[in-house]
Amino acid sequence: MSHLRTPTLAAFVLFGTVAACQPEAEPTVHDLVLAGGRVMDPESGADSVLNVGIRDGVVVSVTADTLLGEEVMDVSGLVVAPGFIDLHAHGQDPFSRDLQVRDGVTTALELESGGYPIEEWYAERQDWRINHGASASYSEARRLAFDSAAGETIYGRADEARVAEIQRHLEAELSRGALGVGLGLQYLPGAGRPEIFRMFQTAAEHGVTVFVHVRYSGVLEPTSAIAAVQEMVGNAAGTGASVHVVHIGSTGLSQMGPVLEMIAGAQEVGVDVTTEIYPYTAASTSIGSAIFDPGWRQRLGANYGDIEWVATGERLDAGSFARRRSQGGIVIAHIIPEEAMLQALVHPIVMVASDGVAFVNGRAHPRGAGTFARVLGRYSRDEGRLGLMEALRKMTLMPARRLEAMVPEMAAKGRVSPGADADLTVFDPETVLDRATFVDPDQPSTGIPHVLVGGVFVVRDGELVDFAEGTAPGRAIRRTRK
Repeated sequence: MSHLRTPTLAAFVLFGTVAACQPEAEPTVHDLVLAGGRVMDPESGADSVLNVGIRDGVVVSVTADTLLGEEVMDVSGLVVAPGFIDLHAHGQDPFSRDLQVRDGVTTALELESGGYPIEEWYAERQDWRINHGASASYSEARRLAFDSAAGETIYGRADEARVAEIQRHLEAELSRGALGVGLGLQYLPGAGRPEIFRMFQTAAEHGVTVFVHVRYSGVLEPTSAIAAVQEMVGNAAGTGASVHVVHIGSTGLSQMGPVLEMIAGAQEVGVDVTTEIYPYTAASTSIGSAIFDPGWRQRLGANYGDIEWVATGERLDAGSFARRRSQGGIVIAHIIPEEAMLQALVHPIVMVASDGVAFVNGRAHPRGAGTFARVLGRYSRDEGRLGLMEALRKMTLMPARRLEAMVPEMAAKGRVSPGADADLTVFDPETVLDRATFVDPDQPSTGIPHVLVGGVFVVRDGELVDFAEGTAPGRAIRRTRK
């Protein structure tokens, strides 16, 4: 027995001697360490005081151990969360973007209306502070298939040849990296159900999601929100496409209960349908749109006095409504029942997205400046409507997962874990709050001192960071890399 053991012991001693001679590994020096913050990761459920190490734009360490860094920032008392992902951001101009980033947004996508032409849309944002992307615009594809010079309008029906032409325009945009199809269906009253079903077939063929403002809002049958959502669920089920219903608050209105039950039930049987909400009781759109065609008061359960002219804050009456509609411009419609909005906000299947429109002379709906801080501050902390982790899940992990099948790089966003992109929002859970109001809509949120995109500060100590030309960290989010 001793003879068998001796070589084994000798080998152990030799191995130990060799190992002892090996130089110790150099400790990792990170580009940046966020030290001592409350790290909240909705994917793993982690909620602890940890240190986050960032290198080359990626989170490489999340640990209680001390980390070395070229820069170490003490974020004690602050939450370190994934950067907020806004699936519904119309404000794709520098002024609106900078209000979004101060609200914690690191990725802002134009998915309801889309961009056209998509290559130009991306080219205009090459030097951008935050990540950005857009869908293919169905409205533009449809416009190109009609002859406006001959008086054809959005109220016209598309024959078979035109429907085919619309698909060709969509497919061309999708081949260039567009993030799905953006469909503002309520703004296209001439688009019949067969036409839209054909578009869903195209979306299914390309494996993309349809981001849809549904055909109807309101409570009147047969043109109710229930009927409108049924159409989308049916199209998705009948084609295998996926569909995301935007701003369910201003769609469902007082029919919110059945609409949410329908979407949740469809999910349970395998239909790929999702939805979102912004945390306000008012919508915003163009007064000249088909939404305000005759009968709108009955359809929406609203009246003239519920409509606010954005430029002045004036509430309209019958006379001023007619004048403003002939003039054209943006209005805010105070039509969403608070109980319906709250019902959707706390529902586990509903994401948070701003639907923020572009600010003009500092005027717009405040959702473009305060959506995310409003959820965290007012509805999570102050009113206790939903837990902080749940609120974060709705604005980070859920939207990332909505896009992952089409855009695999989104699997590295919406998380705080090793391997995730260092798109991070650092906020004070005791003070985070929206300051934008309908009277003063361009006020940035408070309590969000630091925002990083790709490991680079875009907001630091509550102030926007200036970048030399060509150095801003925002990246294009698209289905294919050129």
